[in-house]
Amino acid sequence: MIENGASSEAAAQTAGDADPYAAVLRPVRSGNTFEETVEKVLQLIRLGLVPVGDRLPPERELADRLQISRVTLREALKVLQDAGVLEVRRGRYGGAFVLAPAPSPAAASGGEELRRRVEELGDRLEDTLLFRQVLELGAAELCAERTPSGAEADRLRQLLAETGAASLEEYRRLDTRLHLAIAELSGSPSVAAQYAAVRATVNDLLDCIPLLPPNLQHSQRQHEELVDAILSGDGPRARASMHEHLAGTAALLRGFLS
Repeated sequence: MIENGASSEAAAQTAGDADPYAAVLRPVRSGNTFEETVEKVLQLIRLGLVPVGDRLPPERELADRLQISRVTLREALKVLQDAGVLEVRRGRYGGAFVLAPAPSPAAASGGEELRRRVEELGDRLEDTLLFRQVLELGAAELCAERTPSGAEADRLRQLLAETGAASLEEYRRLDTRLHLAIAELSGSPSVAAQYAAVRATVNDLLDCIPLLPPNLQHSQRQHEELVDAILSGDGPRARASMHEHLAGTAALLRGFLS
């Protein structure tokens, strides 16, 4: 373990090595800064670039290299501390230290079947995320082009309000209902059926990672933008909103499960 204020990166560069974090610590996109920050910190750990017991690079360095605010970085480190991945210590020799990986919420509650499914999924994680993206981007655009009105518009507004008021325990169920309604209102029963099937797999994966309140708050703002685009009949904006929304979820899944 490197102590006394010297980071692992500084030691490596002193030894003449190339920057060991260059492949991971790149600027995040502006749309999902919190989710991508969590993903990148988890990549540092899962790739072994910061081993168990070692300290992450200093906050200022991480924030500068990811081009994010210190507030966003601290939110990400806090949720990873709560998840048992990091230990944040204060003081002169403090920092964020990597702990042994904690069991997922699914495993902690006896969900070995979910862990087995994640392991079986393997490389299909990316395929599942890509298939979901193709379906949902198309569904959002089609739904907006139909411009739901009357009872259909009221249904979307009601589901949006329910996700906004949902407890942590209810959030994913209500989130699923909102997304499924958009697929159903695309006008294609086949799209809705395929989305229901892929969402079942996505929910199994989501059950294997912790619920992160900052992510849920961000997701709700994205839901509001998405529903507004749909009800305004703006297909390109609905598609772009859905793309940004799914990218945040994908970043967290890749970070925790890849």
